[in-house]
Amino acid sequence: MKSLNLYDERDIRFEESPEPVIEQADDVIVRVKAVGICGSDLSRYKKLGPYVEGMTFGHEFAGEIAAVGAGVEDIKVGDRVAGCPTYYCGKCLSCQKGELSRCEKLTVIGARHPGAYAEYVKLPAAHIVPLPDHVDYDTAALIEPSSVVAHGFYRTTIQPGAEVAIMGCGSIGLLSIQWAKIFGAKKVYAVDIDETKLEVAKQVGADVLINSLEKPAHEQILDYTNGQGVDLAVESAGSPITSAQVFALPKKGGEVVFMGIPYADIHIERFYFERIVRNELRVLGSWNAISAPFPGREWRSSVHYMSTGQINVKPMISHQLDLKEGPETFEHLVNRRGSYVKVLFYPERG
Repeated sequence: MKSLNLYDERDIRFEESPEPVIEQADDVIVRVKAVGICGSDLSRYKKLGPYVEGMTFGHEFAGEIAAVGAGVEDIKVGDRVAGCPTYYCGKCLSCQKGELSRCEKLTVIGARHPGAYAEYVKLPAAHIVPLPDHVDYDTAALIEPSSVVAHGFYRTTIQPGAEVAIMGCGSIGLLSIQWAKIFGAKKVYAVDIDETKLEVAKQVGADVLINSLEKPAHEQILDYTNGQGVDLAVESAGSPITSAQVFALPKKGGEVVFMGIPYADIHIERFYFERIVRNELRVLGSWNAISAPFPGREWRSSVHYMSTGQINVKPMISHQLDLKEGPETFEHLVNRRGSYVKVLFYPERG
């Protein structure tokens, strides 16, 4: 089968790989219809390299059931599905407490298990997420990142009527805008330095657009909020710079939730660090997208709100490409050639 396999930093190859086969009674094989590039994929491609040399990459996908093991019930060939890519051990203290996202051995397909940048991918039946008829494959490929965002929002104490700032308008930020509204935000501020992404932010529901190149984001937020700040700030850029600046956005007693992953050291100027202390901020980390019972309410909620249209990913999808375009696309992304928001690959097209 055609696949994208990661061999080293900036070394991803379009090549033939063996098709997965049924080995366990609960195995399910999915024919991949659409698969997205995650920000974490870019970081691993550019900075970190693979966990396993030559591993088939990718984890945000949707497709059609191609085969099932003898023990699989309620899933049949031809069903339209997405898949939760995350594995947990079930044995560590966190798992025993039902805190699955904190599993000591948490991993995803594309890391130590073959991933979804391929014509076919294999998962246990428990990882399969059925799709309503009116949720298409492009939308369903973003259920996983939507669930990551939902996981973060469930960690907060956001209440209806809140004002929320989203720092960074990549895929996670654009989904955060929509989840903020689902959680009852009356006003959402979208912060970025890319006008193209800010325009998409407007399309998916942002009320106020803030280009932080024009004036520091916190100064603009204070102007809009009568000097108070927001109830909740979401760090979704995964940048060392914004990971410090985000502390200046909330009001006294407000919250910050980190969803971005900088993969770099964070140096926080005194001004920003003192906002944590002097404003008595509540600072939260959020990791992955699963909870008990697996895969969790994050997944059920994402499918529901995609089916109602309250999560609309179509404005986010900037590129729809053949899988064979993967190597050059990753290079374009890390070299910032072109205006990319969300990239989807279609393995059946090549």
